[in-house]
Amino acid sequence: MQIHQVNNNPSLIEKFILFPVDLYRGNSYWIRPLDSDIEEVFDPKKNKQFRFGEAARWILVDNTGKTIGRIAAFFDKRLFKPGKPKVGGFGFFECIDSQDAANILFQTCEDWLKQHEVEAMDGSINFGDRDKNWGILLEGFDREPNYGMPYTHPYYKLLFETYGLQLFYNQLTFHRKVLTPLTEKLQEKYERIKKDPLYRFEHWDPKNPEIFIKAFTEIFNQAWAKHSGVAQMQEAHVRALFNKLKPVMDKRLLWFGFHGERPVCFFLMLPELNQFFKHVNGKLDVLGKIKFAYHRFIKGTHKIFGVIFGVVPDFQGKGLEGALIVACRPVVIKTAYRDLEMNWIGDFNPKMIHLIEGLGGVVVKKHGTYRLYFDRTFPFEREKMI
Repeated sequence: MQIHQVNNNPSLIEKFILFPVDLYRGNSYWIRPLDSDIEEVFDPKKNKQFRFGEAARWILVDNTGKTIGRIAAFFDKRLFKPGKPKVGGFGFFECIDSQDAANILFQTCEDWLKQHEVEAMDGSINFGDRDKNWGILLEGFDREPNYGMPYTHPYYKLLFETYGLQLFYNQLTFHRKVLTPLTEKLQEKYERIKKDPLYRFEHWDPKNPEIFIKAFTEIFNQAWAKHSGVAQMQEAHVRALFNKLKPVMDKRLLWFGFHGERPVCFFLMLPELNQFFKHVNGKLDVLGKIKFAYHRFIKGTHKIFGVIFGVVPDFQGKGLEGALIVACRPVVIKTAYRDLEMNWIGDFNPKMIHLIEGLGGVVVKKHGTYRLYFDRTFPFEREKMI
């Protein structure tokens, strides 16, 4: 077996992109990610992470030259914590069912990260935001992946753990029917919140986007950026993100809560994009865009997914999470959406798990994020509860 660094070699880039197509051939649940989404991760002009770190990627071939694995390694210096091991990451791991092949891929990442004075690695993760390419699938192999969420082979778990990687946390995906009635307890929380006239709940207004861009930035940086591995977001980055989402956004699914003029919570949902992208075979060329538009605007989808939920710290514990759900329900149930899946609920967040279970959510998928300290004697601890 031979490992080749991809760099800017067009032939190797193509092999990196196409390897999963062969690896999952015949699997009716796997949906090919957009080629452009993957390439943007490794483009310094499009991925701001390159301002604070580096990335490299490789393919592994057998003695006949056939691709049998791929992987990438990266680090972001902003995420290094004083007094703690410097943690980088690996991602885009795909491999045949061979421990020898997997070991070569993992060891290549470990060696590269050590050269950059990194002391541990998380994987399989993204060189960028957590909403994409994060974790390996541990449960839910009989369901299609939501956009950005990996669908991986069941044997990856054994490949990871045999190398020495340990489970750092699970990411849960919950499902509920949109029309499922909410509990009286949630309704009571909403009525209690509404007694304070300073509270108001609004969905996205495309005529006044700056209000919500500023609100998202402020809430995210207070509610999420304190967590391990999550960097603060600049307003310009948030604006670019929402501009990119314009073709798929539905204003009725993007909700914000305010107390006076202060933004205090949000719950953002989108039409489940893989229900459109699965028809374009990874390519948003002219034909792909036509297919996307047809399935997005004519055929539509009954499925939505929760992208992110957040409440600023000093407003947590007041019932705002439930109140926001109650506030948006009368609008959402009038749409054609019937299934809601909520992605990326960390098992280190028991309050959010309790909330979603209270909404009638049931776990249908589980992804795992693993960690390896290069000093194998360093004491391992799972992600701390919040």
